[in-house]
Formats: sequence, C-alpha cells, structure tokens
Amino acid sequence: MAISKIPSAGFQDNVKFRNIIINGSMDIAQRGTSATGLGNGDSGYHTVDRFKFVESGSPSTVFTQSQSTDVPSGQGFAKSLKMDVTTADASLGADDAIYINTSVEGQNLQYIKKGTSNATSLTLSFWVKSNKTGTYIFEIIDRDNSRAISKSYTISSANTWEKKTITYPGDTTGALDNDNARSFELIYWLGAGANFSSGTLQTSWGSRTTANDAVGQVNLGDNTANEWYVTGVQLEAGQTASEFEFLPKDINRYRCQRYLFITDNKYYLNGQGGTNASIQNLVHVHQPQLRTAPTVTRSTLSHGTFTSQSTNSGMMYRGYVTNSSASNSYFASGFKWDAEL
Repeated sequence: MAISKIPSAGFQDNVKFRNIIINGSMDIAQRGTSATGLGNGDSGYHTVDRFKFVESGSPSTVFTQSQSTDVPSGQGFAKSLKMDVTTADASLGADDAIYINTSVEGQNLQYIKKGTSNATSLTLSFWVKSNKTGTYIFEIIDRDNSRAISKSYTISSANTWEKKTITYPGDTTGALDNDNARSFELIYWLGAGANFSSGTLQTSWGSRTTANDAVGQVNLGDNTANEWYVTGVQLEAGQTASEFEFLPKDINRYRCQRYLFITDNKYYLNGQGGTNASIQNLVHVHQPQLRTAPTVTRSTLSHGTFTSQSTNSGMMYRGYVTNSSASNSYFASGFKWDAEL
C-alpha cells in the first residue's frame, strides 16, 4: 500500500478504523521499552506511544513503566503496557492522583454526534491483569465542555488476564470542537486521593466534579509487589464490543507518528569553506503530517545551527562552515518531533 493512500487517523466507517484508540495493542514504543523511577513530577509519555503516565499532588509512589511481552494467551496480542510499583505509598494525600491516559482529537470524534439528540453510545473493551484485585475506574472526560463519566471494572482473579467490557451512554449535551486539539481524555485510574474519590461515582454524563472521578478506586501503589498490565484497548461507537481491530504494524506506527516522530538518521550537507561561510538549508518533510507545529529536539549537531522553522510538515536545519579552505560536511541527527496532545 502506498503511504499516500493510508487513511487519516480520523477515517471512520463500519469496518475500518472503528477503534477510537490509537495503539491500543501497545505495539509501538518509539521512546523506548522501559522507564524507571516514575513518580512525583514525572507526568509524561515515557514508553508505549499515545499512553501517558500522569500524577498530580505529591504522591511518593514510584513506578517502572514498560512495554511487556506478557499478554493474554491466544488472543493475537504481542505487547502490553506494564506498571510495576518500585516504591510504595500506602496512604495517598487528598490531592494525589495517579493514572494512565490517552487523548483524542475533536475532529476524530464528530461521528459520535456528542451534544445532539442522536449522540452515540460508546463501548470500551480491553484485557487487564494485576495481582491487586478489586475495583478500578475508567473515566471519560470531555475537555471541551468540562463534562465527565466514570465506570468501574473489577479485577477478580489475581495475576490472571481478564477481558473487560464497559458501555457508556451517548451524551446529548456539549458538542465537541471540530479541531486538532484534545476533546476526550480517557483515563485508567491507578490511585486516587480523597479529592478525587470522596463523592459519588459519576456513572452518567454530567458536569465534572473531581470528587466523583474515581470513587472506589484501589491504590495500586500501596505495595512494591503490585503490578498492572493492559492491552487490547478498544473504544468504539455502539453498545456492543466487537473483536479487537488489529492493524498492520506499519499503519499503527504511521498513526502514532502524527503525534511523535523520532529518527536517529544523520542528515548530511556539504558546505564550501572560507572566511565567508556558505549557508545550506536542510528541510525534513514529515509523512504523516504532524498534528500541530512540534517541539523539536536533536541529540547531535555538527557545525551549523538549528532553526525553529517547525511547521506541520517540516523543520529546517541551517548549516555553515567557517575558516576552512576546503569543502566540508556537517550533519544533524537524533531528531524528535513532538506534537502530542
């Protein structure tokens, strides 16, 4: 399949790309397969693409996050996301919150008709495993309209992969913005202090009250023996769950690269030496187009300067050679273009 004919992340019909979640199979991990020491102050994307570690308040719990090969047997999955507690906090502060989230652009959600009388129900399905049994919460937050809904699921058997299915009713209030910004934030709660768990779990759509976010949520971080795994995350329109939509790995990676593009390639240019240096420009054109103008970093820069000409479709490296009597070459490498939600 030619790259130009790959459907956009927003393409939807009854068969193709029905999963609202990107990388729900946990196959793509551009940043690396393991990150240690994740705790207070470490909110961010660390391993598996599109799934973000978030903490607020001042929890002392510390995790290792990794892309794991522990998966449910015979279901077609090769990877999962693992959270492993390395420093415990058995008593969370009131303002402490720990969760994994993924966010969705509003323009990719227009077909669910939120905020109209025809609003579509959504069904979430996933596989989960933990030694810490009990009640866990998955929350959907509408960031455009400050609305939310939370539903619980139960891990019943320790250290056993279990499939969970949860249906969320359509919301007839609050249309989503038709743009490339975050409209939905989808949250797997792992720990919640009183400010997020002291109310009544909000199981119907309504104005968000943080005390109702994660009522009943266990504290995964209360023991260093605790681990939590998830894979096969699928959110789709309708009231029933279909089989997980496996995509070819190259297409899955392509969709992730809308939000993060990393390359270790070296980009070379030749410059003519002399007292008056010649200027050469290097433009990298992104495929796919990034979600928005990215934050750009690089690990290596030989001669030259890096100019912030980062648009949706490219960046520019400006190189020069000075005080040399011969032609010279210079390069830049280790680029990261970050356009995450």
